[in-house]
Amino acid sequence: MGDPARAVDVARFFKTGKGQYGEGDRFRGIPLPQLHALARRARGLSLEDTLKLLRSPWHEDRTLALMVLVDAHDRGSPAERRAIHRAYLANTRYVNNWDLVDASAPELVGAYIGKDDTRVVERLARSKALWERRIAMVATHLSTRRGDLAPALLIAERLLGDTHDLMHKAVGWMLREVGKQSPDTLRAFLARHAAAMPRTALRYSIERFTPDERKRWMSVRPSPGRKLS
Repeated sequence: MGDPARAVDVARFFKTGKGQYGEGDRFRGIPLPQLHALARRARGLSLEDTLKLLRSPWHEDRTLALMVLVDAHDRGSPAERRAIHRAYLANTRYVNNWDLVDASAPELVGAYIGKDDTRVVERLARSKALWERRIAMVATHLSTRRGDLAPALLIAERLLGDTHDLMHKAVGWMLREVGKQSPDTLRAFLARHAAAMPRTALRYSIERFTPDERKRWMSVRPSPGRKLS
């Protein structure tokens, strides 16, 4: 099902060159619709075999494994769901690009953020691994959609000083989702942090505001002696 020409283009898009965030990743060149069709055919694959697929050096194999895990988690019993969650956390080194994180973290980690229990995402947010930190941030999307904005605000605050551009984008994206639920809650967060936020994170977070308001927020600068990330 692979397309070598497409694989070259996709590898370039996902920054697989030396020193880039996806360095060394390998692609087959299979489009997402075909992977979704494969995931439907693979429904019922054992957790053990799905994890073997997740550990593949090929990006599309890992994508397919995560599709199967998310579907199995949605359909599973409480015990099966918990086993998938634990297996995912034990194999985060294979969830190693932004698309893999974004397609799996809300369901496989976000579902385990409690009203007063953010331990799992707080631990991931402290990780030295870029992708675990992104999992922590993106996982809060489920809580935000359910109306609990506190986890996203907590993890965004913890990760404001992150130096990686992919984290700036993730933080800004999740703050924008908070703003969809409560613009005033986002404004209150920005009032405390906008001056020191990385500009990418700030720009992403205010995308739904009016042009005039976006301009006002982007003009905020840190006080003397305080540097932007």
